[in-house]
Amino acid sequence: MLPSASQIEQAGGCTAATAAKWVEPLRAACLRYEIDTPARLAAFFAQVGHESASLTRTVENLNYSAQGLLKTWPSRFTRESAALLARKPEQIANRVYGGRLGNGPEATGDGWRYRGRGLIQVTGKANYAGIRDTLRERSPETPDFELQPQLLESPQWAALSAAAYWDDHDLNALADTGEFRKITTRINGGQIGAADRNARYAKARRVFGA
Repeated sequence: MLPSASQIEQAGGCTAATAAKWVEPLRAACLRYEIDTPARLAAFFAQVGHESASLTRTVENLNYSAQGLLKTWPSRFTRESAALLARKPEQIANRVYGGRLGNGPEATGDGWRYRGRGLIQVTGKANYAGIRDTLRERSPETPDFELQPQLLESPQWAALSAAAYWDDHDLNALADTGEFRKITTRINGGQIGAADRNARYAKARRVFGA
């Protein structure tokens, strides 16, 4: 079973025009990584729908207010530093992602260069390299996302990277047994956005008949 444009529209929570843009890349990605049962499709579309703001965003939005910075990264900002960097996405990315996830220090700009991209928000130089290598196991023509990180914003690679990540983290197995909370943890590292993810999951299960 592969998703139709109508199912993508309903499960993804997007417009018909957006669904039409994504239907072929997502069908190809789901076919390649066997995201092809009602249970797997429901879990997958719930997660990518949340991560991509209903298939409308393939690059991370870091335009945080001071309050948003303190809520999202309480250990990385003081009230003073949050006020200083509020609404400065590039500086925020370099602060929160610099020196981690394979990135160089804050001053190198790697945090901004390798901010979240794709339908599942691949983040950090090491993860860009990792998803490249994972995709090349089946698609030797995969470009080097370390050199061209912006390519993960395109529908083809945004969809394939999400499906490859899904496969690499054994999420089909968790979808088969309905362990959606564990899927969220493997993607997010915690349960941020759980209410939205769970609501999307309930809807996607109805759409795909899971």
